[in-house]
Amino acid sequence: MVMVSVASQQSPGPMVRSEEDLGPPWLRPLLSTSFFVPCRMHPELSKNECNLFCLGCTGDALCAYCLPAHRDHHVVQIRRSSYHNVIRVSEVGKLIDISHVQTYVINSAKIVFLNGRPQARPGKGVTNTCEICCRSLPDSFRFCSLGCKLGGMQWDPSLTFAIRPKRGQGSGDDGSGSDDSFSPKKPRRMAGFDFSRFDRPGIRWSDDEGSRSNNGRPITPGTPPINRCRPSRRKGIPHRAPFYG
Repeated sequence: MVMVSVASQQSPGPMVRSEEDLGPPWLRPLLSTSFFVPCRMHPELSKNECNLFCLGCTGDALCAYCLPAHRDHHVVQIRRSSYHNVIRVSEVGKLIDISHVQTYVINSAKIVFLNGRPQARPGKGVTNTCEICCRSLPDSFRFCSLGCKLGGMQWDPSLTFAIRPKRGQGSGDDGSGSDDSFSPKKPRRMAGFDFSRFDRPGIRWSDDEGSRSNNGRPITPGTPPINRCRPSRRKGIPHRAPFYG
């Protein structure tokens, strides 16, 4: 009788995924950081709300007064929409692959939510929901936030945050929600102390419910017709009719 070793009959182990596929090291700290709280480093200063995050340090949230200490680091700005933290696609889309994540247009800027927004009961007629928090989504998306996509990577090996070159530009739409700002004509510095990149301290960037739609397209009212009044022509000097005898 031939004995077959048990080790040879074991099924292959789970696929080992690279750290690049699971996301950069700053992604999980970004999703778990508390924003829009008073800065602990500058409690005596006004307008010290923390809405910035350093991708190199991956520490606590920063305020505008903390920027000089991160002069040569890559700092992103977090905004708030309906009491949830969001980030602009133009900032995060250059760093990670946000495909399959729902995008929105708020204040003329395309954004994605950082974490999920659970929805207990989807609306009537909804056929597609987030695979993690069951929030209503258009059919072309699978997740409502970056955090939900990160959770979906536990069982779906095809998901990744690594940016990979596309075979052809403009071929197909897999729900990535990419826009023209992903490939700027002029390279922009990743790091640098540039206050123009961020909003002024103390000014809250909030959403405009009238300018957002489920498919990520802005809804704007039509431009009213412009009524231009023509200036009245000036009358000439009146002349009397000639007298006839």
